[in-house]
Amino acid sequence: MGKSKSNAKKITSIGGSALIEGIMMRGPKRTTVAVRMGEDEIYTEDIQVSLLSQKSKIFKLPLIRGIAGLVDSMKLSYKSLMLSADKALEAGEIEEEEPSRFEKWVTEKFGDKLMSVLMVIASILGVALAVALFFFLPTFLFDLTSKIVPAFQGDDPSVVFYKSIFEGVLKIVLFLCYIVVCSQMQEMKRVFMYHGAEHKTIFCYEADEELTVENVKKQSRFHPRCGTSFMVYMLILGIVIGLFVPVAPFGISALRPVIKILLLPLTCGIGYEIIKICGKYDNLFTRIMAAPGMWAQRITTKEPDDKMIEVAIKAMECVIPDDGTDIIK
Repeated sequence: MGKSKSNAKKITSIGGSALIEGIMMRGPKRTTVAVRMGEDEIYTEDIQVSLLSQKSKIFKLPLIRGIAGLVDSMKLSYKSLMLSADKALEAGEIEEEEPSRFEKWVTEKFGDKLMSVLMVIASILGVALAVALFFFLPTFLFDLTSKIVPAFQGDDPSVVFYKSIFEGVLKIVLFLCYIVVCSQMQEMKRVFMYHGAEHKTIFCYEADEELTVENVKKQSRFHPRCGTSFMVYMLILGIVIGLFVPVAPFGISALRPVIKILLLPLTCGIGYEIIKICGKYDNLFTRIMAAPGMWAQRITTKEPDDKMIEVAIKAMECVIPDDGTDIIK
């Protein structure tokens, strides 16, 4: 299929994510969160969640393992993020906002349990908003545009093509605008810097170099096995899959986004396989496939400072197994 990546002496299965003033690294045997607690202190804690990939061999099959991996990653990322936020607040690395009158009233009357319920409701509303923006809004805008663009009218293959391209490009624009806006927030800038530290540290380990600040600093912050790249692959695959979904299934235009939502597991599965191939091999095909995701990482990763690199190294050292089971043959 091609040679292994030329800038690495080995390829590891270890991956991670940037947190609030910290980093989570996930190895084959341990998942560790490292958080900056002060000038000379880094707090580390192993976290555990019930993983789909460990429950049955079926979740390790091609395509299916991508869905299981996404669910597992979301569980780990949420738990890691909550832990890092608590520790950063405890250390004074981030300032705790004064509760609003409503928050104080809810806490006094109903306690913390209701606040937890409200957070769940807020999360559900957030998912609903994302579905509306990335699935129903593009279809609605295309149908609106079709009233004044004759080429967008009807349900023949050319219209399906135009609609899929229109929806896909709009989704990509929305996604890029979202991460650009996030990158302008001071708190998110630091998260993106930790994101860069995570990538650089993994590259340093894969290059078989000692994990020191100086060695990590000279590595690239753009890594093919990245969540940003995965999201870009998902958006591009959505365009391709959209070519096989009618403009108005059973004469109902609103069913098109519903069908595309139902096809999300397939999109996730294919995206996961692509990112694994791009992370393992370096040839013309994988470089072309990886290019859009690597470009998007210019927004979601920033050059870290030395203190951030120290946190990434600490997290990495905790999850490297002694028996080399992380190395991808």
